[in-house]
Amino acid sequence: MSTKVIYFKLNGKLERAEFKSNCSATEVKDLFRAAAEAEPHHILKMYNVNGTVVNISPRLEANSAESYYRLEVVASDLQSVAMPPELEKVEYRLHQLESKVIEDMGKTPEIICELKSQVESFKKKLENVKHLGWMGLVRDSNQRLSKMPSKAKMSHLSVQEERQRVRMKFLNMSSLEVTEEVRELLKTPTFDNWQWEEAEMLVLLQVMYTDLDFLTAFHMELEVLQNFLFEVYCHYNNIPFHNFHHCFCVTQMMYGLIWLTDLRNKLSRLDLLIMLTSALCHDLDHPGYNNVYQINAQTDLALRYNDISPLENHHCAVAFGILAKPECNILKNLSNDLYKHIRGGMIKCILATDMSRHNEILNKFKVMQPVFNFTNKEHKDVLMKIMVKVSDISNEARPMEVAEPWLDCLLQEFFNQSDTEKLKGLPVTPFMDRDKVSKPSSQTSFIRFVLLPLFTELTKLFPCLEQHILEPVRKALEYYSNLERAAKEEGSTKP
Repeated sequence: MSTKVIYFKLNGKLERAEFKSNCSATEVKDLFRAAAEAEPHHILKMYNVNGTVVNISPRLEANSAESYYRLEVVASDLQSVAMPPELEKVEYRLHQLESKVIEDMGKTPEIICELKSQVESFKKKLENVKHLGWMGLVRDSNQRLSKMPSKAKMSHLSVQEERQRVRMKFLNMSSLEVTEEVRELLKTPTFDNWQWEEAEMLVLLQVMYTDLDFLTAFHMELEVLQNFLFEVYCHYNNIPFHNFHHCFCVTQMMYGLIWLTDLRNKLSRLDLLIMLTSALCHDLDHPGYNNVYQINAQTDLALRYNDISPLENHHCAVAFGILAKPECNILKNLSNDLYKHIRGGMIKCILATDMSRHNEILNKFKVMQPVFNFTNKEHKDVLMKIMVKVSDISNEARPMEVAEPWLDCLLQEFFNQSDTEKLKGLPVTPFMDRDKVSKPSSQTSFIRFVLLPLFTELTKLFPCLEQHILEPVRKALEYYSNLERAAKEEGSTKP
């Protein structure tokens, strides 16, 4: 097996890494993570000689010591940002004044409390503005959002503290204009989610809503949209696959498909809002265990929804629970009729992501294909469901270095479920059993029998999607089929 040699600089020092060409994306990232002595929650970014971000994957091009890459560790620690000496002097003098006044009056007057509060507020703002460099974002002379490398250290925060950190960064970055390069990349299936972190993703989600003109068309207030996006982020759990990063990927794919298929000129803006928001909310509060588990274990969700799409019904309920909060209700300025229409559309789209309904929905779409009519309500409703479904299971339409780590995450979640099923004496879901499933075999069947038929039908309606999603899926099938064949051959040669 051939090996690949990569030269890179870390903290100004030239390093050398070597890995086999059949390594997984996760193994390659772990190799560089170890080289950088980075922790699991850190984000790694690799830059080529031109300063462009490149994917850390088995497809990383071999280079020489002269054409080295640059590896950066990206993390956060607001406390590490040094305060200017002038501000420290103000703080010190204020402290002295407060001590003297307390001596004379026995208490701190209201005016000094207000001054202290203003200084503290200014410090926090300064910390976050200075720390935009960690996010890979800077305020340049044109107030545009652009990528740049930096390095810092992550502090250990509670869930609540981490969420507030993300919120603060999101709000501080939300006024920046995203570069045209990022905007265009955001409209394609080649977008690499692994190069972005959560606060940045929230900014990009805001871009999607503004670029599709939803704020103007539906009288959304920017602050309410930001509250809504942040609450959605908070309602995704820290589990291997069905997390906020997955939510972002599905929404970004939906956004890309809207642009690639020119749906802005084929469907109403109301329909686009329904599809994009359904993608955003489609897995809210996912527990990491699928519907089969919920029903077999007789969980509260299965009992509440009578074994009928327990998770999908729950995702809908959580979504409209968020929208029920006035400060998060992006639909509050719409009429009751419009609200009901959006609610009904979102429920249909989110319930369609239950894979037990896959063949039913796909067969309906097939029947409509020869005479598909964008003005026919029934046809349009099925198309909207298909678009959300395609977005939901679209990872294999992405470049292999982006898609393969997602497969690792999915298998981890599957194996967690099968382990729990074994411990509880429940029926074990076969395609989740770590003792029976291999990485290649898990994908070949799924691509062959689920992805290809679905993507092929959508491509019949939108031929432009062949190069964007169908071809990459065919290549993914070939890739995993070759791996599966090699594994079988290796197994048959062993004594």
